[in-house]
Amino acid sequence: MSTHPEFSENIIEAPFANALSERYLAYALSTIMSRSLPDVRDGLKPVHRRLLYAMRLLKLDPKTGYKKCARVVGDVIGKYHPHGDQSVYDAMVRLAQDFSVRFPLVDGQGNFGNIDGDNAAAMRYTEARLTEVAAALMDGLDEDAVDFRPTYDGEEAEPIVFPGAFPNLLANGSSGIAVGMATNIPPHNVGELIDGLQLLIEARRNSNQEVTVSDLLDRIPGPDFPTGGVIVEDRETILSAYETGRGGLRVRARWEREDLSHGMYQIVVTEIPYQVQKSKLIEKIAELINDKKIPILTDVRDESTEDIRIVLEPKNRSVDEKVLMESLFRLTELETRFSLNVNVIALDGKPKVLSLKEILDEFLDHQIEVLQRRSRHRLEKIERRLEILSGYLIAYLNLDEVIRIIREEDDAKASLMETFKLTDNQAEAILNMRLRALRKLEEMEIRTEHAKLEAEKADLLALLGSEAKQWIAVGDRLSGIKEKFGQETELGKRRTRFGDAPTAEIVPLEAMIEKEPITVVCSKRGWVRAMKGHIKPEETLKYKEGDEERFRFPAYTTDKIFLFATSGKIYTVGGDKLPGGRGMGEPIRLMVDMDANDEVVALMTYMPGGKLFVASSIGKGFLVDADNAVAMTKSGKQLLNLPNDAVATHCMTVDGDSVAVIGDNRKMLVFGLDELPTMTRGQGVTLQRYKDGGMSDVMIFHKEEGLTWPMGGNSDRWRTETELAPWTGKRGNAGRLPPMGFPRNNKFR
Repeated sequence: MSTHPEFSENIIEAPFANALSERYLAYALSTIMSRSLPDVRDGLKPVHRRLLYAMRLLKLDPKTGYKKCARVVGDVIGKYHPHGDQSVYDAMVRLAQDFSVRFPLVDGQGNFGNIDGDNAAAMRYTEARLTEVAAALMDGLDEDAVDFRPTYDGEEAEPIVFPGAFPNLLANGSSGIAVGMATNIPPHNVGELIDGLQLLIEARRNSNQEVTVSDLLDRIPGPDFPTGGVIVEDRETILSAYETGRGGLRVRARWEREDLSHGMYQIVVTEIPYQVQKSKLIEKIAELINDKKIPILTDVRDESTEDIRIVLEPKNRSVDEKVLMESLFRLTELETRFSLNVNVIALDGKPKVLSLKEILDEFLDHQIEVLQRRSRHRLEKIERRLEILSGYLIAYLNLDEVIRIIREEDDAKASLMETFKLTDNQAEAILNMRLRALRKLEEMEIRTEHAKLEAEKADLLALLGSEAKQWIAVGDRLSGIKEKFGQETELGKRRTRFGDAPTAEIVPLEAMIEKEPITVVCSKRGWVRAMKGHIKPEETLKYKEGDEERFRFPAYTTDKIFLFATSGKIYTVGGDKLPGGRGMGEPIRLMVDMDANDEVVALMTYMPGGKLFVASSIGKGFLVDADNAVAMTKSGKQLLNLPNDAVATHCMTVDGDSVAVIGDNRKMLVFGLDELPTMTRGQGVTLQRYKDGGMSDVMIFHKEEGLTWPMGGNSDRWRTETELAPWTGKRGNAGRLPPMGFPRNNKFR
């Protein structure tokens, strides 16, 4: 393959693995540092920072008018963020949603979505401006408080971080997925955060004082979600999460009971957990009602307007509201778990998982640096202004000579500098003075301004020279933020409350199923149904053409039904899950994961505390506790292990003290039930020894009552044999021919 000569010099040969790893590492670092993780200083990702900065340059201040979001998004992707416009708009929408962020940074006008999960209108229809919180976050951008860097095309500059004293990382939280790491930080109450910061400032001023995360927890008790709710975790769990930067917090919906007439009541949910879509939550509850998975609840209604109001109707007045809510908490997103993972870009520029104290410490370090830079910036401006004012005062003292030099000298600027020892800036300022500035009043104002600036300069120098004064200044700045956005304001009130861990007993799902009598019917082809009521055995039922009845037994909707298959597997189906009696039912294979070649051996009601007897065609079997046979999944539970060509043939509830077994060779053996072991799984033990063939039938009975079998022919007569000594022996013997008149098909039933 020939190579174009123009590019032949630029071809670099390298191992593919090395080239791939280098490029993937570069991509991973870009994702971590420039997309997914927030900065510990301002709590923002690059897209959010660029959005707010672009809005600031568009002069979308909190007190000005709105502008189309499309205009903002266009500026962002054109100047700062070369990514898709929809992703930028989605980020902007989230900053405006008061149910997504605790302290919105964008003031949206128009449809910005809702808590039901509906999307915002297109960016050409919506408008936006900055909020007071965003303005506080960017306070100091014009005062050299932070560094700027060139934008991606080098034509503009953008701030690396915002300088504001608003603790946005913890106040609004953050979430993101990078390459190999993720972050998930809950929002907090800004007033409580500032109380914690003041505690750390006090400790830094008194260097001998040590603040622990436990101390901070006294002032910052936990997250404060925008949608409210109740945190149901103890202090130790929250403390552990804040100490390590990782953990989980359970959040529950807030609800109350409303009493109605005639002793009835309803439950009203007024707050739901953070990041739960209300519409999907209601759909889930309605689905549980329809599927009868929570029968003590009859209806759910959404009566929400601007505030959330979800109404739940219990089945009757006797339903305990706490039991009902505990069941809903277990089955729906009325209770969620917020996974805490405080992974951020730290001050050293590296991603780290930080504790609560480390985050606040690094934020304070940033604020000290911002204070020092703003102070130096102000000091430079003061010195430049003092230089000019000093020149003005020299001019006023020598006004006549200044005027003469300006009128008569060819190079007035140089003459002024030489005559009065002026700097270049001072001489330029004097030459640019207007005639009206020569008033006596103007001279007095300049002297007053000069004195004020000298005093301010002295204060700034003292501030820069004293660490204690710097901490006082940072504390005062934070106090201003608290006064504006703290707990005393409408925006800053705590919304999420704290509750105790659940104490109400959780009722198992089976206990909530209404107990109704049913008759379980299954045909030979495996079509099963549950007829209402207990049907008499002689009552005739309809089946599909060519099909007939195989199993019929009474049960209740609260029962569990055992299904034993020829594969040796046992399956469990709830009585309430069986299809109704109208029609012919449904194939039982749709309810459990049976193989296509498997057949149903037995269908029976599960009796808690009882025992089952299982056996295979090779004449082996054992006992198993019924409680251990319950299968929790559709795939069932393997009880009987089978060698090649063997199949499971019997499964029955143990009711008796003796076992009768007969083989294909027409020999019968009777032995005691106590000779069978109780196992959980296996092939079992030999019941009867055969030279040829296998086991034909087996039965468990009470020896005192005798062994019963049907008489042959068309009669409905049965025979009971109580003298069984000739056939009684040890388990595993060969046995002997059965009594005269025993059925030729070798079956006990």
